[in-house]
Amino acid sequence: MSIQLDGVLVATTMRTPGHDFELAVGFLHTEGMLADSPVRGVRYCGTGSASETEFNVVSVDTGGSAPAPRPRLGNTTSSCGWCGSDSVDELAGRLTTLPTTSPIPLHVLTELPERALSSQGLFAATGAVHAAAAFDRHGTVLVSREDVGRHNAVDKVVGRMLLDGMLPSTGNGLFVSGRASFELVQKAWAAGFSTLVAVSAPTALAVQTARRAGLVLAGFIRNGRVNVYAPERLGDDPCWGSVTGSA
Repeated sequence: MSIQLDGVLVATTMRTPGHDFELAVGFLHTEGMLADSPVRGVRYCGTGSASETEFNVVSVDTGGSAPAPRPRLGNTTSSCGWCGSDSVDELAGRLTTLPTTSPIPLHVLTELPERALSSQGLFAATGAVHAAAAFDRHGTVLVSREDVGRHNAVDKVVGRMLLDGMLPSTGNGLFVSGRASFELVQKAWAAGFSTLVAVSAPTALAVQTARRAGLVLAGFIRNGRVNVYAPERLGDDPCWGSVTGSA
């Protein structure tokens, strides 16, 4: 699917069809291309009929209020996003440190895989897609999406929340299947989530970036246990004492 911003092609990605408008808007937001400009419209194509492009071109319109878009070189893939394309310093240059919020209780985090995956019908049928879900501090799933790539699944969640006026998602968490990469931390940070939880491990750069952002980063949710990688120390908040965690 190709993504256009104000008539300029900025990216092409492999994706699972469905929630395409959310994917386009979420991608532009997490990449900083919207720069807080309001989205005035989203549609297929932009220069002709949607059927001519087989619904594989999405145009996002800000009426020219977004900065002049710069096309990315090459395609983004369903598995790796823009791997290594932005340094932590560059990311910190456009995003401010997240506000301090009360931590989400660890027992809520350990229940997330079951809660999030219970709404993933495509995964249940195929076992071949990734999941992403936004949740509040009580574990209530706010938005849940699936895609062949976890980056796309996250962008679909973020796009839906942006269109619904739910960003920044201060105090809420983001659940992702698979590992937590630098790009997923970037997307969680850009959307204002306070916590990112992954089924598998984070990369070293993801941990470094989460600490820079002030984002709680947890992984390896298994059998009532979870590893916490950022912040470096859990502190004495009773919310962290209900199940075992490690830094």
